[in-house]
Amino acid sequence: MSEQNFANHARVVPAFHLVALPILLLNLGWSIYELIHTWFSFGAVVSVLLAVALLLVALYARMFALTVQDRVIRLEMRLRMDKILPADLKPRVPEFTVEQLIGLRFASDAELPELARRVLDEKVKDRKSIKQMVKTWKADYLRA
Repeated sequence: MSEQNFANHARVVPAFHLVALPILLLNLGWSIYELIHTWFSFGAVVSVLLAVALLLVALYARMFALTVQDRVIRLEMRLRMDKILPADLKPRVPEFTVEQLIGLRFASDAELPELARRVLDEKVKDRKSIKQMVKTWKADYLRA
């Protein structure tokens, strides 16, 4: 595995992103095409509805997995911060949003206290901005 950093940390699951989703989108497009060209027959309407439902199931399944992952990261980061942050910052841990905790997830233990203080003091909210502030990347290869 190559060294993980901000530029390459996003996870692409080829079977999902490059196979399943394009097939589901193609199916939806074809179903809509058939609906238009069959003058809205019952079967064509059902095909479009089924295609929409399949696409929604796939997207929601992915979204549910990412939501669970975010909850686990929130717990992990709160436990990690409880061990690493200096005494003056520990009472401020509840101030962090999930977005901030996800952004801070990739900061090394040595860098985390300074970066956490900066995120709170400067009110940096965007996870992408926080990830870009990380100097020493702590890789995470086990993600949804």
